[in-house]
Amino acid sequence: MTTAALVLAGGESRRFGRPKQLADWRGKPLLTHVVEQVQGWPQTDAVYVVLGAAAEQVMETVDLGGVPVIENLEWREGIGSSLRVGLDFLIGERSVDQALLVLGDQPNVPRDVVPRLLEARRRSRRPVIIPRYRFTRGHPVLVHRSLWPALITGVSGDQGARNLFLAHPEWVEEVLVEAMPPGDVDTPEDLRRLDTS
Repeated sequence: MTTAALVLAGGESRRFGRPKQLADWRGKPLLTHVVEQVQGWPQTDAVYVVLGAAAEQVMETVDLGGVPVIENLEWREGIGSSLRVGLDFLIGERSVDQALLVLGDQPNVPRDVVPRLLEARRRSRRPVIIPRYRFTRGHPVLVHRSLWPALITGVSGDQGARNLFLAHPEWVEEVLVEAMPPGDVDTPEDLRRLDTS
């Protein structure tokens, strides 16, 4: 199966106070770290980034490593809109069979998670594979093409697909991960905390 990673980085960073995609972490913008991380996953055949708020500034400032950008003009609606726009674009990419949904503010996903998701997908008939870090579900989430239309019509707001997946447990297989969930960045304090996680 051909796997594309969809990096969702279109939010307005309201709690952060400025575009967190541009925030310096270990000498690079946060989003650069995320893109480099995803490009380093050998099982991923293509990478796309969804931008929305401050898209022009991000494209001018952040080294996206040549990754194609999908622009979300509806970013004010929340992460659900970035998910819809990204999956709608991927539907047109006929060679892509499944998508890894990656958060644009998580630069420290454990390296073994993606291979385990893909292996679970090979064994499972379920279209959604979600890592469960100890006691909580997290990202990235692997979603088969067959489910993209349902997500495009069913997600909204800042919850992404979480509520939809909870409402349809028959779609989901979980992969248990012993590690703590990768930290995401909503505030400057979260960014500082990444260095200790």
